[in-house]
Amino acid sequence: MAQNEAQDHAPVIIIGAGTSGLAAGACLRTLSIPFIILEREDCFASLWQKYAYDRLKIHLKKQICQLPHAPFPAWYPDYVPRELFIQYLGDYVSRFQLGPSILYGRAVERASYDDVVPGKWAVRASSGEVWAARFLVVASGETAHPHTPRVDGLDRFGGKVLHSTQYKSGEEFRNDAVLVVGSGNSGMEVSLDLANHGAKTSIIVRSPVHILTKEIMYWSGLLLKYVPFKVAETLAVILSKLVFGNMSKYGIIRPSEGPFTMKLKYGKFPIIDVGTCKKIKAGEIQVLTAEIERIKGNNEVLLKNGKSYHFDSIIFCTGFKRSTNLWLKDDSMLNEDGFAKQIGPNHWKGKNGLYCVGLARRGFYGAGIEAQNVANDIKSLL
Repeated sequence: MAQNEAQDHAPVIIIGAGTSGLAAGACLRTLSIPFIILEREDCFASLWQKYAYDRLKIHLKKQICQLPHAPFPAWYPDYVPRELFIQYLGDYVSRFQLGPSILYGRAVERASYDDVVPGKWAVRASSGEVWAARFLVVASGETAHPHTPRVDGLDRFGGKVLHSTQYKSGEEFRNDAVLVVGSGNSGMEVSLDLANHGAKTSIIVRSPVHILTKEIMYWSGLLLKYVPFKVAETLAVILSKLVFGNMSKYGIIRPSEGPFTMKLKYGKFPIIDVGTCKKIKAGEIQVLTAEIERIKGNNEVLLKNGKSYHFDSIIFCTGFKRSTNLWLKDDSMLNEDGFAKQIGPNHWKGKNGLYCVGLARRGFYGAGIEAQNVANDIKSLL
């Protein structure tokens, strides 16, 4: 990149127009700080608008998930469905006049400090354009690139193979034998949706998982404000045992560490059950406890325990990878996986005017706090 190629549009560049990028933009707008947002897709919040399944709802109460400076409408249900959340985000973009600041179709290829323009961040996009700014906010999201693991023989599988971002409804899988790979919240909810639509559903659950209800999650969050961490966590586990009983006989093992400890230490969220456990207990969803060894024949799936099953379709609910380390030429703030290195109060701040929002595995609420912290810090420096 030559220096004269760089464009100075605003003192702040935000990378990503997902919910974190929109929150960062709104917080900057309320402080009258100019910015641009570079977004690789052709719309804001593309995960919600283009890559989410139909029945998706936010699993936490709306008060915890609202973006900064804009509560959800009072008439919205406690657990907001996808359609209403997209409507809320559209209103958010309009309210804070974010639209003119978002440049779509700009996938970032390189972001470096003091490399093109002295004392500034230079950001090059796939369009060939280069921007320079004093501050850079990385809000590219935890769910950047869908990840499908390598499976021997998968290219020869005779049925449908999807990632969860391509799944919409179980209607098209009615009466099919479907294997769901991945037992996070997406895997559990996709399995439920498939079973509700008459698919013969199996799900691979290899790792121990905590299962909570929405109510247990909500009340535990309130308790954490008033009682010690371990007390709230222990109560959550006790209530889970009372509600779900012993799930080990169905192939689901409870971890030795508590659900909130695992979230803090490993970024592993507990499962928020929306009816999947009832289907498992009723035998409508089969739990398999071994990973895939290989695909043999057109539709035979061989597991590492030696068992073989026939499936018409495979849906991978295996999460996402982040490519931040490939284009961000700085290692002061994010680790190789693209998450914030620190757990402490300043995890959102790097060096030389570098910030991140929504990369600390703290959900909408945490990202909102980070967005306001970043905006306040930039204001103080300006």
